[in-house]
Amino acid sequence: MTEFELISTLRLQQIPNIGDVTAKKLIAHCGSANAIFEDKVQNLLKIDGIGQFTLKNLHDAAYLEAAQLELDFIKKNNLEVVTFNDVAYPSYLKHCIDSPIILFKKGNIDLENRKIIGVVGTRNITSYGSAFCEKLIEDLAPLNPIIVSGFAYGVDICVQKAAIKHGLQTIGCLAHGLNQIYPKAHAKYVKDVEKNGGFYTEFWSTSNPERENFLKRNRIIAGMSEATIVIESAEKGGSLVTADIANSYHRDVFAVPGRAEDKYSTGCNNLIKQQKAHMLTSAADLIYLLGWELEDNKTKTVQKQLFIDLDEDEQKIYTYLQKSGKQLLDSIALDCKMPIFKISATLLNMEMKGVIRPLPGKLFEAL
Repeated sequence: MTEFELISTLRLQQIPNIGDVTAKKLIAHCGSANAIFEDKVQNLLKIDGIGQFTLKNLHDAAYLEAAQLELDFIKKNNLEVVTFNDVAYPSYLKHCIDSPIILFKKGNIDLENRKIIGVVGTRNITSYGSAFCEKLIEDLAPLNPIIVSGFAYGVDICVQKAAIKHGLQTIGCLAHGLNQIYPKAHAKYVKDVEKNGGFYTEFWSTSNPERENFLKRNRIIAGMSEATIVIESAEKGGSLVTADIANSYHRDVFAVPGRAEDKYSTGCNNLIKQQKAHMLTSAADLIYLLGWELEDNKTKTVQKQLFIDLDEDEQKIYTYLQKSGKQLLDSIALDCKMPIFKISATLLNMEMKGVIRPLPGKLFEAL
């Protein structure tokens, strides 16, 4: 990207009444951010949905000056900048209509050919939540996924520390510019995160960690992830907003159930009860429902084995599939009278033993 185009994109990002959706519409019509400012306003007004109110600040010199100052900050700090049209822009996020037109990036992020999950939850994480985070990441480690979170207190930092511990790439999505770290107590983790992933933000160096920024940040976590996991949440909270956004993007959402009387399980239990999230009791549930497969030296290891011992549930499912042929997950659960979460884990174990195989359309058959 040329310097002129970067300045124009920065400028466009700051102009009032031009959000990410409108900015993309203008860029698509004109061919580039720079071309928008070179075109006549009369021509821009012919674009569907673009009016005088939208464009009234388009040529205000103050936003050009601000863009130049931000570019100076970017150069001085050797920051990488990616726009929504760049190959390096997160591919899942690119498909979200309201994704940021520009992201500032720091660290060693590599998104190519990777499984990406977002993990969020309460800032008041309990010992139950901490233990689940650690176990989840430990069990997912062989699949080498990228763990995305918000670098905040509680679940966020817990899951990102676990990712680092197990050698996984982790990305922190920030609600402020890259000139600072919030919360300050997490400054000690910055180098490890940058070494094992990095940070994304859409906010300039002039942006502080204000409430509305955290809500905007949540759409980046949800948007760049294949699935979003809520570990713990009270009845209301930012992680539930992230789950709602992920659902609006038609992404899978998972929630960890807890006891009915536990305050920080209420939000997760409600997500499951309202069918806004899959129940997550172990990594096996996630692996199965997302269709992920374990790899060994980059070679799939699911092989049929002779004379395998099956437990009672596995034998029940295997006998059913042998008689019934290809069946959907829901049909297996219904006919075998087993809950979905248990079916998911059992089918994964059977797949690893090589006695069944998954088919397109969430079908399964016995081998």
